[in-house]
Amino acid sequence: MLDLEGKVAIITGGNGVLGGAMAHGLAAQGVKVGILGRSADTVGERVKEIEGAGGVAMSLVADVLDREGLEEAKERVLSAWDKIDILVNGAGGNMKGATIGPDQNFFDLSLEDFSKVNDLNFKGTVLPTFIFGKPIAGEKKGSIINISSMAAQQALTRVVGYSAAKAAVDNFTKWLAVEMAQKYGDGIRVNAIAPGFFIGEQNRDLLLNNDGSLTARGETIVSNTPMKRFGKPEELQGVTNWLASEYASFVTGIVVPVDGGFGAFSGV
Repeated sequence: MLDLEGKVAIITGGNGVLGGAMAHGLAAQGVKVGILGRSADTVGERVKEIEGAGGVAMSLVADVLDREGLEEAKERVLSAWDKIDILVNGAGGNMKGATIGPDQNFFDLSLEDFSKVNDLNFKGTVLPTFIFGKPIAGEKKGSIINISSMAAQQALTRVVGYSAAKAAVDNFTKWLAVEMAQKYGDGIRVNAIAPGFFIGEQNRDLLLNNDGSLTARGETIVSNTPMKRFGKPEELQGVTNWLASEYASFVTGIVVPVDGGFGAFSGV
């Protein structure tokens, strides 16, 4: 067991596939987890799953771009659990108009959707940190974990809006790590996790055919991943738990790839 028993975490996007896996992983270590998402149904389902497995969880229905809703969620958590030790900024996503399809070019980009994707992924990381990070700063101790992407580090075709937003998350992670250490001491750490390719609801049709076989894009990704497969959501739990714990007490300002070797492979 890590030293996480009794700590309190907020996981934005904790009702999603990857955020949910990280929430389960923290809860299994004795962390009380606040599951924050826009859908009351999916948030409630995740809370029931965690409670059914013996964990402690709370439903927090809010939008990561709604400051008032986030403030209300923060007060609920502080009222019930007195503190916030860990923040996982897992909310994010993409939109069709912010991508460039095989038969399109850059000038077909929807600037409106590009802006929305940037808001969701970047501002949707900054604003929850602004709200939930205040109690952490007040205690001068805690761990903030942002969710980036390997798309931030290497140019991937199609996903121009998502890639740009996640690159901003990387920069913000490093900036905030320095800011927190200099202003609040060595007890607050800010890091990011960069997942490689995992199957979620948003990208399933892009990577898999109806029969479960790989699409052309899926084949390209797997062929450029040395482990020759997609990641499993639970494979994000180990690094999340580590970054949240005192085992990573001298680790701040880094972006950890969890990608099966994708970022290390030149393609040759």
